[in-house]
Amino acid sequence: MWKQTRLTELLGIELPIIQAGMAGGITTPELVAAVSNAGGLGSLGAGYMDPDEMQTVIKSIKQKTHKPFAVNVFVPGKISSTSTQIDASNKLLQPYLKELGIQESSGEIKHVFEQQLEKIIEEHVQVCSFTFGLPPKEWINKLKANDIKLIGTATTVEEAILNEEAGMDAIVAQGYEAGGHRGTFNGSFQKSMIGTMSLVPQVVDKVSIPVVAAGGIMDARGLLASMMLGAQGIQMGTAFVTSKESSAKHQHKQAILTSSEDATVMTSAFSGKTARGIDNLFIKDMAPYEHSLPDYPIQNSLTKEIRKTAAIQQKPQYMSLWSGQSPRLSREDRAEDILSAMVTEADSILTSYSPPF
Repeated sequence: MWKQTRLTELLGIELPIIQAGMAGGITTPELVAAVSNAGGLGSLGAGYMDPDEMQTVIKSIKQKTHKPFAVNVFVPGKISSTSTQIDASNKLLQPYLKELGIQESSGEIKHVFEQQLEKIIEEHVQVCSFTFGLPPKEWINKLKANDIKLIGTATTVEEAILNEEAGMDAIVAQGYEAGGHRGTFNGSFQKSMIGTMSLVPQVVDKVSIPVVAAGGIMDARGLLASMMLGAQGIQMGTAFVTSKESSAKHQHKQAILTSSEDATVMTSAFSGKTARGIDNLFIKDMAPYEHSLPDYPIQNSLTKEIRKTAAIQQKPQYMSLWSGQSPRLSREDRAEDILSAMVTEADSILTSYSPPF
C-alpha cells in the first residue's frame, strides 16, 4: 500500500520517489530516464543550463522514456553585490586561478529563467519543480494552463504555506540534512536549518497539498519513516549522485562513498548561497570571508572555472563536493537497482516489523 499515495496519483508515477534535480550536469538523460522507467520521477537539474541546451537534453530524455519526468529550475532572486565585492572575491581566488592556470571571471550573469520555462512548455514536460523561490504568478498560470504539475521547495513551514498559496501542486520539505544548496527564500538560512524529522510533520499539518520529504534519506528506512510523518513521498539527491548513470566526477563520487556522517559542512564559498558539501581545503580557506562574498549566482560564476578545472586536474580540494549527511548509506549502483532495492527493503520491513516493546 505504501506505493500508492496522493503524490503518485498526482504525478502519474508508480513509486513515491523523486530523484532530485541536481544542477551542474549530474542528472544525465540516462539517469533521469532510468529513475522514471523504474517507477519513480526522474528530474533534470536545469538550473545552470542554457535554454537551447536544456531543450536538447529534454529531447534526449524523451527518447529514453515515455514516463513522466521533471525539469528543475532556479527562481532568480535579487542581486545586490557590488563591483567592489566582485573585485575582492577575484583577489581571494587568485591563488587558485594561478595554480590551475586559468583566468579570472567577470561574474557576468545571463538571465534565462523565462526562456527555460518557455522551452518546458514547448516540450510538454509533465512536471516542473522550483528551487530558491516562487515564480511570478503569470508563469504559474501559464504552466498550469499547459497541464504542467508544479513542485516547490520549502525549508520552513512558512515557506510551505507560501508555496501552497502560490499554486504549487506539491511541496518538497527540505530538511537540514540535505546535500547541495538550501532552498531557503523567505528569511535567513540560519533560521531555516530544521531537520527533516521536525520539518515534515509540521509542514504536513499546515498545508493540504502533498508533501515530499527530503534531506538525509537514502533507503527504505528513510522512505517509510517519512511516510509515517505524513509525507506522501520522498526526494533523494545524494543517493543518486553515486549511481552509474550519474555524471558526477569520479572524485565527487569517491568522496561521498568514502565519507562519514560528520564530513559535511555548510558553505557559501563556491556559489554565494549556502549549501552542504564535504569539507575541503577551498571551503576552509574561504570560510573567514564568506560574509563578504558576492551573492549567488555571481560567486558561482566566479568559481565556475576553478571547480571545472580542478576536476579535470584531479584536485578535489577545490571542487564542490555536494553531499547530504548520510554518505555511509551511499551505493555505487545502477539507479534501477537502487530503486529496486528500496522497494524490496520497504516490503520486507512492513512484512516483518513488530514493535520493540
